[in-house]
Amino acid sequence: MSARKNPTGQQLQISDGEHVAVITEVGANLRSYRVGERDVITSFDEDELPPASHGAVLVPWPNRIGDGTYEWDGQTYRLPLTEHAPRLTALHGLVCWTRWDVTEHTASSVTLAHDLVPQPGYPWALHSEITYTVSHDGLEVTLTTRNESDEDAPYGTGFHPWLSPGGADLDECTLRIDAERHVTIDERLLPTGTEKADGAWDFTEHRSLAGVALDDAFVGITRNAKGLSWIELTAPDGRTAAVWTDESMDTWQVCTGDGILGAHRTGVAAEPMTCIADAFRTGQRLVRLAPEQEHTVRWGLVLR
Repeated sequence: MSARKNPTGQQLQISDGEHVAVITEVGANLRSYRVGERDVITSFDEDELPPASHGAVLVPWPNRIGDGTYEWDGQTYRLPLTEHAPRLTALHGLVCWTRWDVTEHTASSVTLAHDLVPQPGYPWALHSEITYTVSHDGLEVTLTTRNESDEDAPYGTGFHPWLSPGGADLDECTLRIDAERHVTIDERLLPTGTEKADGAWDFTEHRSLAGVALDDAFVGITRNAKGLSWIELTAPDGRTAAVWTDESMDTWQVCTGDGILGAHRTGVAAEPMTCIADAFRTGQRLVRLAPEQEHTVRWGLVLR
């Protein structure tokens, strides 16, 4: 199948020894990442669309905006709804289904760029560049977005990798999350507050996923001596697929895919984000990106 006939465009492979990743031209998605024969993330085929935002880059907001409507500097904006009844939200930003430009592609690294044009629901111009690099240490991702408008822009970002259980049943795996607070939600999955992540929400130590369904955000994240926060999924084979973020992001979203077509308990979405859902309406953790200001985040994946 030619690149143009692939629904996600060119398939951009990068590798270093046993570490092999594929990034797509459309959406700059991380389609797959393997170490040897072991998947680190749950992948999708080159002739498929990402089944549940697998590997997506979420700009200029992660997660959802209730009713697709928000106010910014006294003006009301309305975005197209992409998540329909009963939730009625604008989901996962504006760059998931557009082609990115490949600006550099080496054996172990690829950089893609995207220019978000102003539109009625988001009348600001943003330039984003994302770089994926693999090495013997794992996969590292850096995203920088610049506001090319004349006015301050509301901004947030996040990423949507699904950690792989390595062919095992998710109920046989354990999960650990570096976070001390759980975000409470309403029936539309919009935040209502936070609470201590204890009892059923305490994943500060590895615990079984047997019978556990998650589609929840966590804040109050903790970090190791290197300033990194982690989510770890350990399978029965003893291998651990893990995602980290540095201090540029301070929010986790975790989803086991229960009831989601193409993602039902096939992995764990472990999403580093700059803000939780509905940030455009609440202002919580929302970035005010000034004209010509750049915002950079960094995260990555490893297999232990």
